[in-house]
This record gives sequence, structure tokens and C-alpha cells, in this order.
Amino acid sequence: MNIKKHIIVAVALLLTSYIFSQGKTVQLDTVVISSSRIDLPFKENSRTIRIITSQQIKQSAVTNITDLLQQVAGVDMRRRGVNGMQADLYIRGGSFDQTLLLIDGIKVEDPQTGHHTMNMALPLDVIERVEIIKGAAARIFGQNAFTGAINIVTKKDASSVNSAAIQAGSFGQRNAAITVGKNLKNSSIIAHASLNSSDGYRYNTDFKNQNYFIKNTFNKNTTPIDFIGYFTQRDFGANGFYASPSAINQYEETQASLVGLSTTITSNKLTLKPRLYWKRNQDMYLYTRSNPSGYRNLHISNKVGAELNASYNYSAGITGFGIDIAKVFLTSNNLGSRDRFMVNLFLEHRFKLFNDKMDITPGIAINYFSDFKFHAFPGVDVGYTISDHFKVYANAGYTYRIPTYTDLFYSDPTTLGNPNLNPEEAISEEVGIKYTSSKFDFSAAVFNRDSNNLIDYVKANANDKWQATNIQNLNSFGVEFNGSFRYKVKDFTQNIRFGYSYLNENLASVNAAFSRYSINSLKHHFTTTVRSQFFKNISQSVIYKFAERSTGESYSIVDLMLTLNLNRFDVSLIGNNIFDTVYTETNLVPMPKSNFLIAVNYKF
Repeated sequence: MNIKKHIIVAVALLLTSYIFSQGKTVQLDTVVISSSRIDLPFKENSRTIRIITSQQIKQSAVTNITDLLQQVAGVDMRRRGVNGMQADLYIRGGSFDQTLLLIDGIKVEDPQTGHHTMNMALPLDVIERVEIIKGAAARIFGQNAFTGAINIVTKKDASSVNSAAIQAGSFGQRNAAITVGKNLKNSSIIAHASLNSSDGYRYNTDFKNQNYFIKNTFNKNTTPIDFIGYFTQRDFGANGFYASPSAINQYEETQASLVGLSTTITSNKLTLKPRLYWKRNQDMYLYTRSNPSGYRNLHISNKVGAELNASYNYSAGITGFGIDIAKVFLTSNNLGSRDRFMVNLFLEHRFKLFNDKMDITPGIAINYFSDFKFHAFPGVDVGYTISDHFKVYANAGYTYRIPTYTDLFYSDPTTLGNPNLNPEEAISEEVGIKYTSSKFDFSAAVFNRDSNNLIDYVKANANDKWQATNIQNLNSFGVEFNGSFRYKVKDFTQNIRFGYSYLNENLASVNAAFSRYSINSLKHHFTTTVRSQFFKNISQSVIYKFAERSTGESYSIVDLMLTLNLNRFDVSLIGNNIFDTVYTETNLVPMPKSNFLIAVNYKF
């Protein structure tokens, strides 16, 4: 079945469901995007942003955020196995080094490699919403937001989180979690612990994972102070995950942790948001699991930072400004001992014109790195509100990524880093429209990105080592469509969401005999999620995903979830890839065929 037939079938499903709908719909709450200096309601932003709410997460037939992001058109999660144990994050093409992850606005990029980004993925039980910002965002967040950024916002209401859950299913999967919360007179606390394990879906893909999260809010009645702490450890067999598919005995252990302290101070016109944080990552890799004394890498990175973001609201508009200071340390038996001092300065101003119908927000980020000196990255967002429901927007800006320590210094029998690398740079443009109402929302965007100095691994002769080099220029052009229906059947709210993205990438010719860079992006990506309920205690979700990569490989995946609510108990059947599709997402690692979980959740 080609892509046109896939889209026709999905649209027919959407229209059929809508025709049989009845009753009034529920007005969606206004969500304020809180990941920048100037906080704006979702529909007032002049960028392409997707929000996944806690209710949508609950109905998404997933157990982890990696699988959740798989359901967003234009987001490419290249997984290796089940439960999101190892995966790389891509937005609108690019690479896993070019997407920034934030937790409550804290930037948690890893200086060793973006391959560790999803080590910081929080358990779903503590997530209030996920904000997905697509397109160049360097002037807002700084480096690494080359193709976009994802901000995970944690829960605040301690009274609604109390739950305990167990899950069991295919491949010997065994999961257990408990989340507790308590509101006190002038403070609150949320704590979470979970354990996940599996015997593996094939040889040497077993894993054990543990997660611990705590969030304290102090001084709630005056100036709230938020403290978050997170620790996760993942031990897993990595059959063919990184080297050639024949390297079946690889093994990896990772630890990731985050400590953050933040508050918001407001006066009549001025808002200040100070923040302190410490992020740590540890990675131990064995080429042969049974031979620790053979090839072994051990990397430990630390990032300590302080931020002050602010906004000032006055008759001429809103001015946002901020400073982010951080120090990075790396200790590695392969990459050596490294450190980097970073300073990011941000300035932006939002103008409102023509009776507040037009908004123009120019801004600039000025960055200093002790090993890459100064860089400036300007950008501008422009929007025009046609009505309460309809808005058009455009944005453009420069974006960049400094090389990771792996790019600069990594060495193995076949590969060499390059300490003389320059930052990757790009200019990105986007034009879009968005429509929002109580029953239906829709957005469309056309984007273009011209990237320069992309890092490739090249060599002159077949027997040479691959060496990192600034050699690639890449043009990325694409379109996106997203929409959602909300309606009622027999007084039960239904929701159907769909998304489609198209990406065309043109790579300039390389003046090298051998090049490792290859395009394997999602050329066509279509997703449909149907969340429905027709009986009091039973609800269901069906998720359809179609992907066609630039290499020509294409596949369709269907997931489902059926939930029975029994007062305080929810009993769910979760099925992934229920039609046994054979496919890979990265490095020729075969993804699991059909697998199922039985989940029991108790709310107290």
C-alpha cells in the first residue's frame, strides 16, 4: 500500500467518526508555553509547537516517553528494542546531536554525545505535559536547539499523583512503579520510584532500569521555590546497537541524574526566573559483554549551571532577557579529561501592532565557549491574528551546534575525532498557519533549513580511519500538517488526532573518496491516534504510524490500548506492532514484532 492509499484510509476513518459524532465538545484549557523568557498562551506563539497533555499521555498506549514521541509527525525516535531503553531523538531530519531536551526549562544536553539525550527521559507518571518546539531555536535556548527542542514539564498538583502500578508481558517484561504526593500547608512533595526489566526480545537485549524522582515545592503561599531531583540507571545488552550488526555481544550501563532549584519572582511589570542545576551522565560500554578487560569505554560528564531569565512588560511591549552560565567537566578513558566554560546571553522583545493583531518578536543569542569563543545568532518571529481562532505566522533565524567531545576526541580502531572542528551552522525559515476551536484544531507549516559545516566522517583510502571533518552542506525542505477532532458520542468525549510531515533533503557533493554521512530521515511520516469511549468503564486507543525513509524503506505500525476502569483500578491491555511488521529504525537493528503488556494501576 503506497502513501496515498494510507492517507485515504486514515482520512476516511476520521470523517466517518466525525459524521457519527453528536453533542457539544469540551473547550480545551489554555496552555501557557513556559519554556522561554516570554511566556505566551499556546495559540499566541508564532512558532510550530505541539503540546501533549497528561490526559493524552494516559491514553497513548505507551509506557515511556520515547514511544510517546513516536506518535508525533516530524519527530523521529530511532529506537533499539522495547520500553525506550535506548533511542536517539531527531526533529525534522538533522541528527541526534541537533535536538535539545529540557526538563522544566533546564537544558540537559550531554557534552559527550547527543546519543545520551534520552537517558534523561522522565517516567510518564510525573509528566504534566510535553512541549515540542520545531524549527531553529538557538536564539531562545542556545546551542543544540538546531532543529528543535523538547521541554518536559513535570506535575505540580501533589494531590492527584498517588498511584501504584504493575505491568507484565512479552519478552519477560516486568514493570513496577509507585508515585506519591502530599500537599502541606505551605509546601508539597511528589516522589516516584519505578523498576523495569526484560529478558530481551532477542539474544543479548535484556535490560534492567530503575528511576527515582522527587519534586518539592516550598514557600507556596508567597514565592514558591521548586526543587527537583532525578536519577535513572539503565543496564542493557546491546546486540548490534552501535557497531556492525555482527557485533552481537555489546553491553552498556548508563546513569543519568539531575538536581535543579528554581523560583519565579514577580512584581507589577517585572518577572524574574532564577535557576541553579547540576546534571550528570555516566556511560560504560563493553564491546564484548563477557570480556570487561577487552575494549571498554567509560565516560563521566558533569554540567553545573546557573540561569536568570526575566521579562519586563510595559507600554512598548514585553522585553525578555537572560543569562545562562555553565561549566562542563568530562572524564573519560577514551576522550581524556576535558572542561568547558559557557556563557549564553539572550535578548528579545515582543511588539504588538494593529490593535494587537500583529506580533513581531526579534531576538538574539550571544554565546561564549572557552574552546569556541563568541558566536551570535539572531532570529525573528512574526504573527498575525486574523480572528480568535485563526493565525498566520513566520519565523527565521540562525542556529548552531558546537561539536561534542566524541566529535572532537573519540578514537577507536576505525575512527578518529578531530580537535580542529568548527561549529555546525544553519539558517532556518518557516511559514505556517494555525486554527483552534473547541471542536477542531489544525496547523500547517512549510520550512526550509540550509546547513553548513556539518560534521561528516571521511577518508581518502579504504584502509584509512574515518575522521570527523566539517565538510557537509545540506538543504532540508519540508511541510507539516497536524489536526485534531474533539466530539462526543453518548456523552463521552472522543478525540482523533492526525499528523503528516514531508521532508526532502539535498546533500551537497563531498570532495572525499569515502564518506560515512548518509541520509536516513523520515521522508514521509503519517500518524493517526483515535481515542474513544462508548461505555462507562471501557475506553480504547488505536495508533497508526506510517513511515517512509529517504532510503526507500517503508513500514506501517499499529498499536492499541484497551482500558477497563473499576473505581480506583485501571486494567489495561497494551499491544505494540500488533500485525508483526518487520522493520528497523536505526543501524539495521530489527525492531520487536507484536508484543503485549497487561497493566494494572491503582489510584489512592
